[in-house]
Amino acid sequence: MSRQKKIAVIQDLSGYGRCSMTVALPVISAMRVQCCPVLTSVFSNHTGYPQYFFDDYTDRMPAYIEKWKRLGLDFDGIYTGFLGSTEQIRIVGDFIRDFGGPETTVIIDPVMGDNGKAYITYTPALCDRMKELAAQADLLTPNVTELCILTDTPYGTGRFTGKQYEEMAGNLAAMGPEKIVITGIRQGDFIANGIYQKGRPFRLCRTRSAGQCRCGTGDLFASIIAADAVNGVDFAVSVKKAAKFVKKCIIRSQEMEIPLTDGVCFEEFLGQLK
Repeated sequence: MSRQKKIAVIQDLSGYGRCSMTVALPVISAMRVQCCPVLTSVFSNHTGYPQYFFDDYTDRMPAYIEKWKRLGLDFDGIYTGFLGSTEQIRIVGDFIRDFGGPETTVIIDPVMGDNGKAYITYTPALCDRMKELAAQADLLTPNVTELCILTDTPYGTGRFTGKQYEEMAGNLAAMGPEKIVITGIRQGDFIANGIYQKGRPFRLCRTRSAGQCRCGTGDLFASIIAADAVNGVDFAVSVKKAAKFVKKCIIRSQEMEIPLTDGVCFEEFLGQLK
């Protein structure tokens, strides 16, 4: 029998709102990969709601991780999501160096901003540290805003040609990553994902857009990509599968009249993931 795969997932836990760890854990588990959480912080609900409880775990992360080191644990994948400070990025960089290796795939979702703007917590110093962390990745999942930040490209209107996306992805890949998927490329009534793999032609995979943007869809997409990566699924196949699954969940969420802040009802289709 083949050995069950394991992914260390480093991100926050939001108790309500379907994002970050509450998406990653069930999705990765449904795809027959053991999800091993490392929490960066705990929220009662994500910050899209008018109020929330917040507990920063930065000072507890090193002691938590140290126990894993003493136990000699190893992982097939390391997957990171939102990181809130330069210290957290430093800790994650050390984690990748300590637990990474030739057989470990590092998947980094550089959650830094959207719609042409960095999140308010992302200072220039924090953006620079994220660039350093991105260089340690095997696979990156930036949206268009994050791609621009990581490559020092003016966002402008946020509209680029396929050739420009390919050039930006190539510049980013020169830092280290072998595979990059540029998410959320808007093209009229379509949403596209740009697929870059070193040594292969750049591809834009389009699907007709469905509904409004919802919280947690990026986490859902990246979690599917991460599980597929350690399971050895072809990268382009994985991107198409993730996009199709997210769209299906958005449509179902609209049918069920789920508020935008509550994310997507992926639970409706979780059994279909493998």
